[in-house]
Amino acid sequence: MLARILALAVKEFLVLFKDKRSRLVVVVPPLIQLLVFGYAASFDLNDIAYALYDRDGGYAARDLAARFEGSPSFRSVGRITRQGQIAEWIDARKVLLVIQIGPRFTADLLAGTPAPVQILIDGRNSNSAQIVQNDVSRIIADFNRDWTAARGLQGMPVNLITRAWYNPNLESRWFFVSGLVGLLTLVVTMMVTALSVAREREQGTFDQLLVTPLRPLEILIGKATPGLVIGVLEASLVVTIAVFWFGVPLVGGLGVLYTGILLFVLAAVGVGLMISSLAATLQQALLGAFLFLVPAVILSGFATPIANMPEAVQILTLGDPLRYYLVILRSVFLEGAGFELLIDQMWPLAVIAVLTLAAAGWLFRHRMT
Repeated sequence: MLARILALAVKEFLVLFKDKRSRLVVVVPPLIQLLVFGYAASFDLNDIAYALYDRDGGYAARDLAARFEGSPSFRSVGRITRQGQIAEWIDARKVLLVIQIGPRFTADLLAGTPAPVQILIDGRNSNSAQIVQNDVSRIIADFNRDWTAARGLQGMPVNLITRAWYNPNLESRWFFVSGLVGLLTLVVTMMVTALSVAREREQGTFDQLLVTPLRPLEILIGKATPGLVIGVLEASLVVTIAVFWFGVPLVGGLGVLYTGILLFVLAAVGVGLMISSLAATLQQALLGAFLFLVPAVILSGFATPIANMPEAVQILTLGDPLRYYLVILRSVFLEGAGFELLIDQMWPLAVIAVLTLAAAGWLFRHRMT
């Protein structure tokens, strides 16, 4: 019996590695995902873009500012000179943090009274905001310790005031649930479209389609329509649950939201049809969808900031439709952003949708001939 089992196992290994596609599936996807996870999946923040609004200018304020400039985790983007710039820079995602030093900072410290320092954090990514808050608190604590030790004082001379914009309580649920709208929409749309053509081939009904009066473009549109409809309905369902069950605020307009949803679903349908056109079996279609989905989620900024990824990996994220969709979702949900602020995220989605659908159409016609 053992010999028969061994012979069957050897036969299965030979069949597996005889096929070139099977060899690639066994070796290439794990290596790609290992590289993606290793470089992109990091919860550390080592590039915190910040701006300083120093309304004091005294030597104590300069000392505190120098501590942030000397920290390897912080990167100074510039100095703010007026109050209105704070909202402009945070809204445009130019900075993650604004440090505001009061006009009597040095005078209050010399007088022995607590001197307030306010930090304004972009709270759209609650995880990053909490990490930033901890890093700032550490620098302020070091400043307090050095100031009191040098003057033989007690207490906390610098009083840190923290304010998180767009997510005042840094609710992680707001960040993750709004992101799940994009993730679940992508998974459902990809599964519906990636299996469509491959299922026809495996069941033997694909040839029957070829003898119908339908042209290749009409067949492609027919295959894309269910994925498009189901993707939009899935996104609508998840948005409804996020708002009414989980209490995530939907500050923006539905017109902006559904424009982003439609562009994203079109891009996802295009990718799914590309995979389905290349796959000969359902198994290959599932593996192709999995190979795309996992890196797409990691590179999208769903859980880890894109700014922390190496530059080469950040370039890869430019081709990930989920990256732009998550920015649109979280901006509409938490910030109430309109078309004028999100056009930079929508036109790349439109380009990806056009390119993937065109490529899927070419592959579809090519595989039919």
